[in-house]
Formats: sequence, structure tokens, C-alpha cells
Amino acid sequence: MGAQWKARHKEIAANAKGKIFGKLSKEIMVAARGGADPDSNSRLRILVEQAKRASMPRETLERAIKKGAGLLDDGGQLEKLIYEGFAPHRVPIMVECLTDNINRTLSNIRVLFRKGQLGASGSVAWDFDYLGMIEAKPQSKDADADLAAIEAGAQDLEPGEEGATLFLTDPADLDAVCRALPNFGFAVQSAQLGYRAKNPVTLNDAEREEVEIFLEAMDADDDVQNVYAGLAG
Repeated sequence: MGAQWKARHKEIAANAKGKIFGKLSKEIMVAARGGADPDSNSRLRILVEQAKRASMPRETLERAIKKGAGLLDDGGQLEKLIYEGFAPHRVPIMVECLTDNINRTLSNIRVLFRKGQLGASGSVAWDFDYLGMIEAKPQSKDADADLAAIEAGAQDLEPGEEGATLFLTDPADLDAVCRALPNFGFAVQSAQLGYRAKNPVTLNDAEREEVEIFLEAMDADDDVQNVYAGLAG
């Protein structure tokens, strides 16, 4: 089902851009801990580009950078948490959270996992690869995704959404591949480090719908950044 599970009609369900901006702001704040200058902070540079493509207001973007870099005195730092477990029908999932209140987040996650199973650290991580994932669109009919992957240094590729290609990389190569892809006719739409299931589970329609409802509820929590599910199809 691709590298990251995505809710059906997610942009509508996420209450349009407010939800998107909130999650991007958190990612930017964490990235900005490595420095407020995107030119010398590759992770921040990638996120700033994504924020601009999403039409994030400039003041929102600048505030997130300053807050993450410690240039504003208005609250605690965000903590990154990873939860592992199973959705219904033993579908393995990895849940990434960014939070300023660990106790609140843990309490919410326990409630959300009631229809599944919250596991200990390492309980399902072995069934996922940690990769760089770059979604890029061809800028001309002559753009060759296979050639671009080889020349840019990607490990693999697969069809993405809406005509895009998903390029998979070693985590250390994410920024280098992002910089190289435009030279081969591909415009980067998004780039992130994340989890990809090694053995996705195949379900029938009724089972899949039950899992989708579970994942949508998980994704809707304010502290949840990304949900990665081993769900085939």
C-alpha cells in the first residue's frame, strides 16, 4: 500500500490545510534544532520546501523555525516517540508522534490501541525497513524514472500517487538524492525518513475497512505525525 499508509480522502478528513500545517510545523521545529539556516541544515531545507509547496504562511514557517532553534521563549521542546503494535487482524503498525506532553500522548495511544494491540519496543520494528522516501513528479515525457533512480543514487522506486514516482533511498542518502533528481527531470514533491513494511498483510474488503477505521482514528490524534502500516494493496 506504499511506504506510508494514507487515509482515504485524507486532505478532507484532516480538516484541510490546518492539520497539514500543524504537522509540518512540528517537523520543522524538530529539524531546526540542528540549525535555523536551511542552507546548512538539509532536513530543514527539505521541510521548508514542502511547507512552501503546501502554501504555509511565511510567518507560520518562520515562527516554527525560530521556536525549534530556541530563538523564542514560549514553551517546551517537542519529543519524538515511536509506538509499535498491531491494528485489527494482526496488521503491524509503527506510529510516530511529536509531543510536548509524553503522559498525554501515551494515554491517548493506549486508548487508540484498544481495538488492536500495543506492543513493546521492537515487537514489530523488525518487520519494517527504515528508509528515505522521496515522491517526485516527471517534468517532461522524456524523464526516465529508472535512469533517474540509478544516476541519483536511489535504492529502488515504485509508482506513486497522481503520476509521481516514489524513490526509496538509504536514510543517509535522502538529501543527496533529493538534490540530484531535478538534474534528471524530476521535481521533488516530498521527502521523509520513514518505515516500510517487509511483509504486508492481505485482507478481504470487510477486514480492510475495519483496519482503515482504526488507522484513521490513530492518524486523527493531534500528537500523531505518521502512521506506517503493513497493509497490502
